[in-house]
Amino acid sequence: MQVWPAIDLRGGNCVRLRQGDYERETVFGRDPAAMARRWVSDGAEYLHLVDLDGARDGQSVNRDAVEAILAAVDVPCELGGGIRDEETIDRMLGLGLRRLVIGTKALKDPDWFREMCRKFPERLAVGIDAKDGFVATDGWLEVSRVAAVELAASLVDEPIAAIIYTDIAKDGMMAGPNVGAMSEMKNAVDVPVIASGGVTSVEDVERLAGTGVAGCIIGRSLYEGTLTLADALAAADVS
Repeated sequence: MQVWPAIDLRGGNCVRLRQGDYERETVFGRDPAAMARRWVSDGAEYLHLVDLDGARDGQSVNRDAVEAILAAVDVPCELGGGIRDEETIDRMLGLGLRRLVIGTKALKDPDWFREMCRKFPERLAVGIDAKDGFVATDGWLEVSRVAAVELAASLVDEPIAAIIYTDIAKDGMMAGPNVGAMSEMKNAVDVPVIASGGVTSVEDVERLAGTGVAGCIIGRSLYEGTLTLADALAAADVS
């Protein structure tokens, strides 16, 4: 199972939110490139970047920080947050990102997302953020009445790279992941599922690896030191 350390960007800083709440922010570093180098030096083979300003405002904001990260490390990086038009997709992929994560626009305009998947095959992941099984949008500020599994099933006939599935009730809470929801999603679709939200311990990583998901994203627990990247990588290696 892949392990993707998360670098959440807001105002050019590395931060973490609790349950996606912009009023519950902790700043963990003011040099995103240095943070990226740290995770790679600790063994990271992938990095998950989130433009939190972009997710909320609907347009990519932290481009300078993203470019600095890409210049600093030589591992595949994916980016989500504020990617809602073809021009932005083309521009951000042109920076050297391996893939982009699209959430709000995929829910609100699935026909557009399908068209973009055909134009950029295997370069776009759908970001499905859910609360109580229903999709949340606009930086988690709105919760729809669309079931997460239903949205995923409606899109997987396109050449998407992966599903990034986040349980926002768990995200940043250090309370363990929603393993049942992640397993349900993995069993419902035939594309890679990357689990996100609440991964806190070695046991959490082992449980997720046991579901057969392709990867997991880890954030706050790495930053607060309750889980080391080395231990997470060891727990994810179930081969």
